[in-house]
Amino acid sequence: MAHSKARATDGKVTYPPGVKEISDKISKEEMVRRLKMVVKTFMDMDQDSEEEKELYLNLALHLASDFFLKHPDKDVRLLVACCLADIFRIYAPEAPYTSPDKLKDIFMFITRQLKGLEDTKSAQFNRYFYLLENIAWVKSYNICFELEDSNEIFTQLYRTLFQVINNGHNQKVHMHMVDLMSSIICEGDTVSQELLDTVLVNLVPAHKNLNKQAYDLAKALLKRTAQAIEPYITNFFNQVLMLGKTSVSDLSEHVFDLILELYNIDSHLLLSVLPQLEFKLKSNDNDERLQVVKLLAKMFGAKDSELAAQNKPLWQCYLGRFNDIHVPIRLECVKFASHCLMNHPDLAKDLTEYLRVRSHDPEEAIRHDVIVSIVTAAKKDLSLVNDALLNIVKERTLDKRWRVRKEAMMGLASIYRKYSLQGEGGREASKQISWIKDKLLHIYYQNSIDDRLLVERVFAQYMVPFNLETTERMKCLYYLYATLDTNAVKALNEMWKCQNMLRNHVKDLLDLIKKPKSEASSKAVFAKVMVITRNLPDPGKAQDFVKKLAQVLEDDERIRDQLETLVSPTCSCKQAEVCVVSLGKHFISHLYLHLFSALIKQVNKSIDGTADDEEEGVPTEEAIRAGLELLKVLSFTHPVSFHSAETFESLLSCLKMDDEKVAEAALQIFKNTGNKMEESFPHIKSVLLQVLQTKAKRGPPRQAKYAIHCINAMFTNRDTHFAQIFEPLHKSLDPANLEQLITPLTTLGHLAQLAPEQFAAPLKSLVANFIVKDLLMNDRIPGKKTTKLWVSDDEVSPETMAKIQGIKLMVRWLLGVKNNQSKSGNSTLRMLTAILHSDGDLTEQGRMGKPDMSRLRLAAACALLKLAQEPCYHEIITLEQYQLCALVINDECYQVRQCFAQKLHRGLCRLRLPLEYMAVFALCAKDPVKERRAHARQCLVKNVNIRREYLKQHAAISDKLLSLLPEYVVPYTIHLLAHDPDYVKVQDIEQLKEIKEALWFVLEIIMAKNENNSHAFIRKMVENIKQTKDAQASSDPKTNEKLYTVCDVAMNIIMSKSTTYSLESPKDPVLPSRFFTKPDKNFSNTKNYLPPEMKAFFTPGKPKSANVLGAVNKPLSSAGKQLQSKASRMETTSNNDSSSNPGSPQRGKTRHDSTEMDHSENEDFSLKRSDSLNDSVLLQDMEKPRARKRGVTSSDDQESKPKRGRKRGSANTTAATESEDQWDEDNRPEDEQNSPPKKGRRGRPPKSASSNQETPVKGRRGRKKAAPPPEEDDDENEEEEEEEERVDDEDEDDDDDKSSENMEVKPKGGRQARAPRRSQGYAWFTFPAACCELIAFCLTKTLLVQQLRVGRVHASEKERTST
Repeated sequence: MAHSKARATDGKVTYPPGVKEISDKISKEEMVRRLKMVVKTFMDMDQDSEEEKELYLNLALHLASDFFLKHPDKDVRLLVACCLADIFRIYAPEAPYTSPDKLKDIFMFITRQLKGLEDTKSAQFNRYFYLLENIAWVKSYNICFELEDSNEIFTQLYRTLFQVINNGHNQKVHMHMVDLMSSIICEGDTVSQELLDTVLVNLVPAHKNLNKQAYDLAKALLKRTAQAIEPYITNFFNQVLMLGKTSVSDLSEHVFDLILELYNIDSHLLLSVLPQLEFKLKSNDNDERLQVVKLLAKMFGAKDSELAAQNKPLWQCYLGRFNDIHVPIRLECVKFASHCLMNHPDLAKDLTEYLRVRSHDPEEAIRHDVIVSIVTAAKKDLSLVNDALLNIVKERTLDKRWRVRKEAMMGLASIYRKYSLQGEGGREASKQISWIKDKLLHIYYQNSIDDRLLVERVFAQYMVPFNLETTERMKCLYYLYATLDTNAVKALNEMWKCQNMLRNHVKDLLDLIKKPKSEASSKAVFAKVMVITRNLPDPGKAQDFVKKLAQVLEDDERIRDQLETLVSPTCSCKQAEVCVVSLGKHFISHLYLHLFSALIKQVNKSIDGTADDEEEGVPTEEAIRAGLELLKVLSFTHPVSFHSAETFESLLSCLKMDDEKVAEAALQIFKNTGNKMEESFPHIKSVLLQVLQTKAKRGPPRQAKYAIHCINAMFTNRDTHFAQIFEPLHKSLDPANLEQLITPLTTLGHLAQLAPEQFAAPLKSLVANFIVKDLLMNDRIPGKKTTKLWVSDDEVSPETMAKIQGIKLMVRWLLGVKNNQSKSGNSTLRMLTAILHSDGDLTEQGRMGKPDMSRLRLAAACALLKLAQEPCYHEIITLEQYQLCALVINDECYQVRQCFAQKLHRGLCRLRLPLEYMAVFALCAKDPVKERRAHARQCLVKNVNIRREYLKQHAAISDKLLSLLPEYVVPYTIHLLAHDPDYVKVQDIEQLKEIKEALWFVLEIIMAKNENNSHAFIRKMVENIKQTKDAQASSDPKTNEKLYTVCDVAMNIIMSKSTTYSLESPKDPVLPSRFFTKPDKNFSNTKNYLPPEMKAFFTPGKPKSANVLGAVNKPLSSAGKQLQSKASRMETTSNNDSSSNPGSPQRGKTRHDSTEMDHSENEDFSLKRSDSLNDSVLLQDMEKPRARKRGVTSSDDQESKPKRGRKRGSANTTAATESEDQWDEDNRPEDEQNSPPKKGRRGRPPKSASSNQETPVKGRRGRKKAAPPPEEDDDENEEEEEEEERVDDEDEDDDDDKSSENMEVKPKGGRQARAPRRSQGYAWFTFPAACCELIAFCLTKTLLVQQLRVGRVHASEKERTST
């Protein structure tokens, strides 16, 4: 030992046994061999070997010389590095090297050798691993803490390790690296910014993507040293975020990326940094706030993040950024919402209100992304979104921007398909979103063409996917139709009709193109192109494209043939696909024959009881009814697809069932589809004819009606068949058996309308002798004494029902004859007005009950409206009869007012009733029920918009303006109010206030838009009326004074509500000559007839816009009718040039072509269905009020007004007798036949009283006050609602339906939807493949259920009969 110390002191190097001197004088190979032996020696040594440590001290110093540290051979350097690592282990904790510079050189040398770890396949990799393991285990680098250049050493070590780490290293390498680096951070006094940057730079996204292993190493290091390194991280972010010292680090620009990564690694690293982010969220720098918002969105939205719960102040501050003034920030917040909803459902409640507010953001992109966020979350899992969030998407389907509406609709559609059709969320999820299908179809009610086209696309791709198998597709359609609400069904029906109409337009275009070219054919092609253009988006651009298409079709026969195949009703799916591919465009195939077959089979399954109706959530009864309704609609849009023996035989089986609704639907389908049955299916025709004749003679009234129309539409020798029905029915009429009269009268009425000339003589005798004398003029059965004004249909007496059918028979006969020369029209009008005068009790013997009288008043009033729609009868309706009919809208019975208003509205919407009948709605201002007034206002808005829209489409019909221009309703309203029986004292303030309210009821809507200076036009019209006299009583001063006073009321309203009334009128208005005399040039009426105190009641202000039809205030569409029929119906003689108008309206953009319609039976059916779609939503959606009491009038008020419907026993009986005699005396003088009945007139006092005294006899009043609807049992309401569902399926001659079927249906909730405009289809095909299976399905189902229920049906009928 002494010898060894002496040798060390001498500086002589001692080598291990067997190892010779290692110097530059030996070869590389020899040097490597000797070094390996040295390495082996040091590896075997431990720290307790003091003697060996002293012995090899000089060798340790020698190995640290520059010769070895800078040796060019890497193997030598590696072996030396391993020796040095062991030397540090052996001599720990004191190293044999005392010079700081030498220590620096050694550790920098060792660090350089660690680069050899990069190549894991190297032969020397194990020695590199040994080197790493040794220095990591010993923590050799901790010696450098005392060195001035320690930061440089550590930084270089970190950089080296982050560079060499790769996916070839195993877990041990990774662990030793972490151990080595973490010891430096945890045991050191400080962490420099440079060293921190070396670690953090690996978290920057760009570096992270380049070397994922380095990121994982840094992540592991930060997790291991979180507590030690957190202060230095905090200091770094404080310098950058709070003090703005971005120069402290090159990573300053990545500060937000680093915060996110550090939070994901360990949230404790940022305990002191997060409050700084709350401060930054309130920065004035938009870009800085945006960066912080993006950062926090990722932090809050991370899947396992608990930041929102841990730091609620920061969460609330972040939510406040949803309302940031900077648009990109709000947009970023909205985008974050989807991730938050998907990863943190518990935060949905906090987000809901902010998303709701942002759904109304002025920026379109933000509203759009709100929808995307909610839909994305819902598509992942429906439970992630609450109903409030889904309602946000629902609301945005009505957004003002198309992009937002489209996203909302497509989002709802995809949610519906996933959870309802595919059933991924189970029954609960399907039930939660069951409203989506209705909402999507309701959008078809919008005016935008794009909306309607998207509904068609959604229906074909999401609601009834075209790529399903035929059977599945029809099953899907069947149950969808069965579960839709009323308005959605009507929208779907309208969609199919519009698509069908567009296909017909394309067929017409192809037919025109195939004709020889001429100037006339070119004009016809251009006209058809314009029609098709109006059914496409952006008609301006579409017009050019359709013109080019027409040109291509003329030149290319192949394309023309393919398009003909596409629009053909017999086109199969395969043919359609081939044609579509060839044409290079995507079309959705329409219904084909095999699809109808599938649909019928599906209905038959429900009828048989073999369908899984309950599993689909649809009661069997509803499924059958919906299936037959669906078939009925399809029979109109695709009649050719029903032409198969199987289909007709199934329908024939339905006709033989006891269920009335099934048989009615089958009859209507036969009517629409059986026009070629005689030729193609003679064996079915013979059987069907016998069934139809039986139904017409002894079936229920509705079936009898449909049977007659089926015979009319399907058989060529209809006269023979009609005679076989008419003769036995005519002879068997027995007034003593009233219950058996209803069906024969119904059948005879429709025969009279369809074949009036064939049965001219017997019909005239039938009406005069049986209907009038035996039926209407006799009260055989005393009515029940009750205070009710209305009862359900079941409680109406058979005699009253027979009388109603008798009235309808007379009217139908006249409508069939259409001739006012035979005096029958005058006699009928006198009979109807007699019924109104007598309050419905024509004989006035007091034997009728009040409900029966209400029914007859309604029947008489509706009959007058029906006759007024024919020009020949409109001409002979006197003003007194018109005014008496108008007063029915103020009837004391709520249901009478309701039904009459609906009939009136329907006739006006179809442009069949003359314009003066629109003035009748002014009387609704007196209705005591608020809902009735609101309904009347809606009807007025709809009618005004229809007429204006029609005038825009037909700008060239200026000669018919007097019957179309809405402003011309003003003179009719003034005249009607001047003859109001409640208006007795000319200067009475209270009565004038009522007149003012009634005028404003109409003027508010007419004056809502001052188009073409219409306010001045109306003012000029009122001024002109004051220069005329009342044509009804031109010599009566008091009558004229009333007229002028009402004019002054109207003038004051116009002056108080308009600022442009004083401008020059565009044209001189024309006044109707029936109502006003020609102006006298020598007469100038400038007198003011209003009492001075009346002026206080005219408040200035603009009229409100008519926003009563839904959330989006857009004009309603016209129903559309043939120009000739409209004009001829509403021609009104005038006392001036009829071409005057306030301006020439421009042709508007719309999707209808009303000139394409005619008066065939099937077309009339189409108009009815369209009108029901346009009108019934408006009419049915008003909730019928119940038990609303009106204040009781004082006895003084009752005495001050004339009583309506004065009873004079003997006089009235005489008048009734005279009415009876009218049918036998056609040769009476014209004036005598046109004069009103000689008895007290309903609604006003007798002439003697009105002309001789200011105030009528005490106790009389102007009209029976309209009463609120009575309380009714819930069962009755349900029955009425059930009946109402059938009304909209009827033709125009549906008047033999029971009266309560026309009642308004109470809405099931929600806001009223607007009726979809007609002809709004884009796709030339409705949905892929066609539907005969659907027909077979529906019909088979009906058959079996009927057989199973037949016993129960007979039992219930027997019980009802006994009752």
